Amino acid sequence: MSCVALCQCVRFHWCSTAMEKKLIGCPVCIEHKKYSRNALLFNLGFVCDAQTKTCALEPIVKKLSGYLTTLELESSFISNEESKQKLVPIMSTLLEELNAKGSCTLPIDESNTIHLKLIEQRKDPLIVQEYDVPVFTQCKDQFIKSQWDLTTQQILPYIDGFRHIQKISAEADVELNLVRIAVQNLLYYEVVTLVSIFQYSNVYCTTPKVQNLMDDKSMQEECLLYVTKSAGSPVLDRLTC
Repeated sequence: MSCVALCQCVRFHWCSTAMEKKLIGCPVCIEHKKYSRNALLFNLGFVCDAQTKTCALEPIVKKLSGYLTTLELESSFISNEESKQKLVPIMSTLLEELNAKGSCTLPIDESNTIHLKLIEQRKDPLIVQEYDVPVFTQCKDQFIKSQWDLTTQQILPYIDGFRHIQKISAEADVELNLVRIAVQNLLYYEVVTLVSIFQYSNVYCTTPKVQNLMDDKSMQEECLLYVTKSAGSPVLDRLTC
């Protein structure tokens, strides 16, 4: 532990394109008198195709360099020749699992485990208005409430495709702005989508895409299932136009 107090660590990430490849790394300099020239320099990086978007990889590189820095400060993992030999199989396993599954959990020793996950980069969601109606894009029974924050858990039962944001706020007894933020988070993860509030004073018309519903039998069955009142028989037997 005294090593941590005496060391000065310098870290920054960089990205460069050369020879039709894109390189992203995070060089680290640990300054301490125990090292040759009073410093240990190392760098961990990924090599990708030149067209690859590396935004999702930057946090991975930073986190990995942080893991290696911690291992070095605690047990001289990198500067020790014996433990340094483990780096090649560790990096190979990380590369394989990140490419295959997008995540990796790899124990290094009794007290250190590497946890990494590629986070999909999504577009910023639309601004949620009080008159918007959130609709689940998937069966909400598939979602585990405990995965969400307390506000989201409180409003989930009131998202039914009919209630608008202001009504959800009133019936769930949750402040309006908190409901908008919670629904915007669900929108970001594509758990819900937004439709305009249904009003009898409005005039609605179909788009040419309605033909897809007429031609696709599985889409018709999914539509009937979606408008079913309960787990019993659908309200309609078939779709006609």
